[in-house]
Amino acid sequence: MTGTDLLARADRLRAERTPFVLATVVRAERPTSAKAGDRAIVMSDGTIEGFVGGVCAESTVRLEGLRLLDHGESTLLRITPAEEDSRSASAEATPEGLIVVGNPCLSGGTLDIFLEAVLPATLVHVFGAAPIARALATVAEASGFSVTASTDPSDPLAEDTAAVVVASHGRDEVKVLEAALRAGVPYVGLVASPRRGVAVVSSLEVTDDQRPRVRTPAGLDIGAHTPLEIAVSVVAELVSVRAGLRPPPTVRPLFPVVEPAATAVDPVCGMSVAAVPASLHLEHAGKTWYFCGPGCRQAFADDPGHYGA
Repeated sequence: MTGTDLLARADRLRAERTPFVLATVVRAERPTSAKAGDRAIVMSDGTIEGFVGGVCAESTVRLEGLRLLDHGESTLLRITPAEEDSRSASAEATPEGLIVVGNPCLSGGTLDIFLEAVLPATLVHVFGAAPIARALATVAEASGFSVTASTDPSDPLAEDTAAVVVASHGRDEVKVLEAALRAGVPYVGLVASPRRGVAVVSSLEVTDDQRPRVRTPAGLDIGAHTPLEIAVSVVAELVSVRAGLRPPPTVRPLFPVVEPAATAVDPVCGMSVAAVPASLHLEHAGKTWYFCGPGCRQAFADDPGHYGA
């Protein structure tokens, strides 16, 4: 896969709202098989597309990439054959934003690889055709949210919709609100006066646990009056919820989440590796053993008892 093909693949994944990590080699110290500019994509199942080094380097990139997908941050990863690891309490202090992983299985050289976690933007569904609804879509998009705008109450909600805001001034409010609550959307807001909002919520045919989840009047109390000001107040509330609140256990997260990858210890060299099917592994004595590279796997296969199996 060429660099151009890989970037085109990354664009498709973004369009499909699929989380991934883009790994780019920014520095390669000989001897290494990778060179500056090499790229790869790490998927949430641990599969790697592209090239950022041999199998041993891939093992470290896979594990660190999956860790980044758990919280959506990016970092600079240094892989070195020296036995040093910035995650170790005894390791010397490393610059902020740099993770150093000692990989004794490398054939030599050091790799600096920038790992960029690419998560889908939080998806907001805005219902209504009034000026407030139009302003809300504009402000939300400008604030980094992904927005679907609808005037049809029958339009289905995307599976990863994180917020539904109804600003239709009484038109088909109940149907949309009920659909959002039953779908487990984390944020459900109704733009209405306090008195009308209470009346609409009380009329919803949902459970007693679901009804109080409707935020009305939607938005933070900033003294908003114009459509644009009201839109700003709602988006401000969305930002505050995304940053600081966690939904109830029965409700989907406010933004797409990748489950943290399980880890295992290579029984031969002691390295941590991702316990996923994409990692090198071997079945023995009813257990799956994971390895950083083919050398360790072969050593284990030759004498499992030597490694406690």
